Amino acid sequence: MLKSKKAEVIEQLTTSFTNTTAVIICDYKGLTVSQLEELRKAARVKDTSVQVVKNTLAIIALNNAQMSGLEIKDTNIFIWSDDVINAAKVAADFAKDNEKFVIKAGYLDKEPADVTKIEAFAKLPGRDELLGMLAATWMAPITNMAVGIDALRKKLEEA
Repeated sequence: MLKSKKAEVIEQLTTSFTNTTAVIICDYKGLTVSQLEELRKAARVKDTSVQVVKNTLAIIALNNAQMSGLEIKDTNIFIWSDDVINAAKVAADFAKDNEKFVIKAGYLDKEPADVTKIEAFAKLPGRDELLGMLAATWMAPITNMAVGIDALRKKLEEA
């Protein structure tokens, strides 16, 4: 890879990592190209980015983005997103279906995170699910009032 191309990749990754809240590092050794495409498709649905990057370039970009403290070695694929839960879900869901795909570590809100923390975030409900739960909670009093008024109307009609 040419030096200018390396600088371009570092700059692009630094910008991406600086503007994100979650970066997850996974081992993809042994996966086929079609399996990696499945990962990329699943990530695209959740507005998450996936890229295989040389470790030296990734380390420089992470350091430029004020993320340090993890040892990065062997074969790695990087998953990042503005939504911590989406990034964790993409990685954890894909790891469940593919035994060769292993979550190593990551950065959540610029802080180093281990596998257990990433998997804990993956179990949380997503933004859309939380909004649905909130809407249901707000609608409960109105629904109960409507049911009560309808019961009162039926009782008055019978009397």
